[in-house]
Parts: sequence; C-alpha cells; structure tokens
Amino acid sequence: MTEQGKNVLLAAPRGYCAGVDRAVETVEKALEMYGAPVYVRKQIVHNQYVVETLEKRGVIFVEETDEVPEGAHLVFSAHGISPAVRESAVQRNLLTLDATCPLVTKVHNEAKRFARDGYHILLVGHEGHEEVEGTAGEAPEVTHLVDGVGGVDSLPDFPADQKLVWLSQTTLSVDETMEIVNELHARYPHLENPPSDDICYATQNRQVAVKSIAPKCDLMIVVGSQNSSNSKRLVEVALEAGSRASYLVDYAHEIDEAWLDGVETVGVTSGASVPEILVREVIEFLDDRGYTNVEQVTTTTESITFALPRDLRAARV
Repeated sequence: MTEQGKNVLLAAPRGYCAGVDRAVETVEKALEMYGAPVYVRKQIVHNQYVVETLEKRGVIFVEETDEVPEGAHLVFSAHGISPAVRESAVQRNLLTLDATCPLVTKVHNEAKRFARDGYHILLVGHEGHEEVEGTAGEAPEVTHLVDGVGGVDSLPDFPADQKLVWLSQTTLSVDETMEIVNELHARYPHLENPPSDDICYATQNRQVAVKSIAPKCDLMIVVGSQNSSNSKRLVEVALEAGSRASYLVDYAHEIDEAWLDGVETVGVTSGASVPEILVREVIEFLDDRGYTNVEQVTTTTESITFALPRDLRAARV
C-alpha cells in the first residue's frame, strides 16, 4: 500500500503499570538470586509474550502449589492469592515471594477489615478471575460476587440492618462498574462505598486515554492477551467511545489486513501487562501499510513505582 496521509493515534499512557513492572522484575530478580528453576503460581501477569519469555529463562508456571517440589522457590502472581493458597505453600515448605500488586493487596485488606466489622461484601468482578478468587478468599462466608449488571438480581435479600459494602476487581471498566454500583444502590439503599476507589489508577488512565482518541479512529488496535481483563475492557471502551471497530491482538501478525480497508486513522494502545516492544511491532506493521503519520496523545503522566518484595530489594539496580 502506497497511499499517503494515513494516521496512527498512539494512546498514552499505555502498557506496563507499576504493579506489572514490579511483578515481572520480582521473577527476573529471583532468577538472578536463586537460579533456575523458579516456580510461579498462575501466569505472573496476563500476557503471553511475558510468560513465554520467562519460560525460556527457566521459569516454570504451575496452576497450584502442590505442583511445586517441596522447598523450591515460588512466586505468587500479581493478581493475588487467598489465605488458603498461602497456607498450602507453608505446608510444602516453599520459599515464597509475593508479587501481588499493592493495589490488589489494598482490596484484600479492605475485605478483611469489613468482614471483621460485620459487613457482607458485594464484590464486583468477573467469575473465575484470579484476582476475584483471591479477594473473595479473604472472607468467603460473607462475600457475594456480582458479575455484571445481571448479577445484581441473583443477590440475596439482606435484612435492613445488615451492614453492606461493595468492593471491586481492580481491572474493570470504570463506566460498567459504576453502572453496576448504581443498580446495587438502588436495590440496597444502605449499601456503603469503599473508602477509596478500587479500580487501579493504571486501568483508569488507559481507559481515559482510549476515550480521548476513539472518536477520531476508524479502527482501534489494543495489544494484549485474551485473558487480560484490563486489555479486553479497552476494546469495549474504544467501541463505546466512538471507534468504528476495535480488536485485541497479542502480536502484530494477528492483525487482519481486511480490518484496514477504508481506514484512515488507526488508534493503538496496550493493556497494563504489555511490554512496549509489542506496540512498536504494531506501529511498524502499520507503517509498512502506509500509516506513516504517528501522533502520540498523552492524557496523563504516570510516576508511581512499587518496591520489590523485601528479600529482593538489595538486588534492585
């Protein structure tokens, strides 16, 4: 394609958030300090490229702690774990490093505190997601999952004097979450809000950035994996904000050339667990097809960092 004047709007911020950066670096430093193999429960972050890259360096990903040899080094993923998983690791004498995102840990602490204070917790999130399982595991007897607006109707009729609070998975769509919360408040007028917003800063920032460019885009390419909740939400946000089409891809070669038919402006962004190299490959793919005018649109600048787990801090450069 030789047509000139076709455009790319590159959303910023995009890609790695502080929690993902901390989690991936935790595994890399563990490899340096202890040598391979290092075991990781679940995917350290929800990105296929990151997982495959770490596997090549000697990381072994497992589903549960009973797959890890006794006494081995095990990293808990960024999405958090339940107390039952932590106890299982103790029983197997595993040497553990916790890469849980501190913003997820904040929600865990809220769940424990509200349960201790006699609340029932309405947890807004996706059934089966690792983060939801970990948070619910902190107070399983009093936690009720609300998966989508339709999940509101399946909740029990609580007594009027039952203390209620809602919490949420950190990687949801802000707009969808507030729609669910409004339905919850309509059904339970005495429902309390969490002390601070549970949806993480990076999730919100990436959605705001997409909203800023979507109305100008004929097509939005979101780089991210299918099991990445925040990446999938970016596809939805783009469509809701005015992009004519939006697709999620792990790699540039997954882009269907037919998507580009009649497209003058392509928006590009990436989920919070996506390394920048994958975005650059998409930009090169588009450049080869005539999308030579690249403009980065920045809606905010992120400066948050999180410390590594204590055992690894001396190893940080």
